Amino acid sequence: QLQLVESGGGLVQPGGSLRLSCVVSGFTLDYYAIGWFRQAPGKEREGVSCISSSDGSTYYEDSVKGRFTVSRDNAKKTVYLQMNSLKPEDTAVYYCATSSGSDCLNDGWPEAIYFGSWGRGTQVTVSS
Repeated sequence: QLQLVESGGGLVQPGGSLRLSCVVSGFTLDYYAIGWFRQAPGKEREGVSCISSSDGSTYYEDSVKGRFTVSRDNAKKTVYLQMNSLKPEDTAVYYCATSSGSDCLNDGWPEAIYFGSWGRGTQVTVSS
């Protein structure tokens, strides 16, 4: 059974850092693109970052470019999202999800509707 589990969220002050992890099971991570999404209260779910498996390409939403870094360790079946210089507007529930293919853009990122399997999310709160 395909499963994704996020961890690493928490409360952090503005300017701080967090590293989120997404551990997958039930499928071979090597062959799948993994996207990170977030949803703040009253807002739609939005794509934050994505990493392809086909060539390792990475993609970022404009507001997080230069602050967030996505990476993957296929041997550990884990995808990471390193978040630096956090801002209050980064506060949201963060989810990882997998598409049915190996390339983020071809598989529809940043549109959440094209990603069929999701974790339950981890809360990130940026506040002083």
